[in-house]
Amino acid sequence: MTLVILVVDDEPDIEFLFRQQFRRDLRARRFDMDFARSAAQALGRVAQTGERTLVLILSDINMPGMSGLDMLPHLRARRPDVPIIMISAYGDSQTRNTALERGADDLLIKPIDLGWLRREIEARLEGAA
Repeated sequence: MTLVILVVDDEPDIEFLFRQQFRRDLRARRFDMDFARSAAQALGRVAQTGERTLVLILSDINMPGMSGLDMLPHLRARRPDVPIIMISAYGDSQTRNTALERGADDLLIKPIDLGWLRREIEARLEGAA
């Protein structure tokens, strides 16, 4: 069983950052990371997980086209079982409340606390085992 984390962000630097941060885990095949650069691409990836098990979705809020907040209800409808953590540069209470109301499990503020994220991923991996 291949465990997958989907990262949704229009910034190409995010993919590089995540691949670098989790390179040992990826090389050891503890999990895979898929990357989508738009909400539309993410919704397609969620629909096509196949034999792989989606264990976590990380998504930026501000993206061109459909925002992460607008994408949330669509993700929840397709995969109510998968935790979704939104990522934003803005940690105000309105953004947090909107994300939680639309189905996010949590909101991570940029700059990303990679230690916290690693612990969160570990918890999801243990839950899927």
